[in-house]
Amino acid sequence: MTHLTAAGGVPGATGGAEYFVCDVFDASPKNDLGTMEHPIFSLSTRPDRRILSYAHNGTTIEVVPSVKGRATIHDKDIVIYCISQLMAALNAGRAISKTLTLKAHDLLVATNRDTSGDAYTRLKEAFERLAGTRITTNMATGGIETTQGFGLIEAWEIKRRAKGGRMISVSVTLSDWLFRAVQTKSVLTLNRAYFKLRKPLERRIYELARKHCGRQREWRVSVTTLHKKSGSAAPLRVFRAAVRKMILAAHLPDYEMTEEAGDLMLFSRRARVIEPSSAPMLSREALEAARDLLPGADVYALEADWQEYWDRTGQAVVRSPDKAFLGWVRKQAGAA
Repeated sequence: MTHLTAAGGVPGATGGAEYFVCDVFDASPKNDLGTMEHPIFSLSTRPDRRILSYAHNGTTIEVVPSVKGRATIHDKDIVIYCISQLMAALNAGRAISKTLTLKAHDLLVATNRDTSGDAYTRLKEAFERLAGTRITTNMATGGIETTQGFGLIEAWEIKRRAKGGRMISVSVTLSDWLFRAVQTKSVLTLNRAYFKLRKPLERRIYELARKHCGRQREWRVSVTTLHKKSGSAAPLRVFRAAVRKMILAAHLPDYEMTEEAGDLMLFSRRARVIEPSSAPMLSREALEAARDLLPGADVYALEADWQEYWDRTGQAVVRSPDKAFLGWVRKQAGAA
């Protein structure tokens, strides 16, 4: 990858010498509609070297892995982080580029990953799978349908101190296809608890529920179609049993799953998914103060719970979101 020397970027930029610096603290997680709708990422926990051929409602996709295996749904965290950073900047009127530089520690923390020494190895392997996985599809992004072949990311670079030292910086260049999804805002906000879902199938089912429920209260789908859209390689009967376990566990953020007669699954929203543009925004200082009030708590989950409480109680005008949030956290600490 060419050494990057110039900061910045312009709206609609396609990368090159300019790059975007990921510096948005607490950017809301965003996922692109294309990979939420279709099974691009592997659900396997072992190297998946199978070629995926998929067709649904006129969309065709072929995903060819490298010798390292197909990019996994946990590798997708990197893509989600990059999209989240770019969308936060775009919504703030800042210039963006498809080439990004970021701090590895920020990425790992934002996606609920371990920050130990092994993180470097795992991050490197994820980049190799993302860059090596090749996709041929006629899937539309931004209202444009073009049959094309591409990798999920075009290039990547990790800089670290010599002799196994800590990571200094990471550079990523997204594919034009993913960058176009950002430019056209073809994305949806995810619940931060998505990163706490450790089972690949749980993540994939949540993505589908989030994509298909949209602003409606329910989404009803046959188990056969759900199996196909999930990309699960398990036999249908095994998949059905896994989904039934998910119903009992009730781990999915925002949505409840119910099995219905006729081999159907019903997804219903527990509460309205709050878009960050409408919810009161909190400062970094407020989140740090919340961490002091409730040591060991996930402050991002606290933020989401407080925003849901604000929404449920009528979306009152909040003159000082930080003060209101910390008052609510103190009540939670007192009840703990």
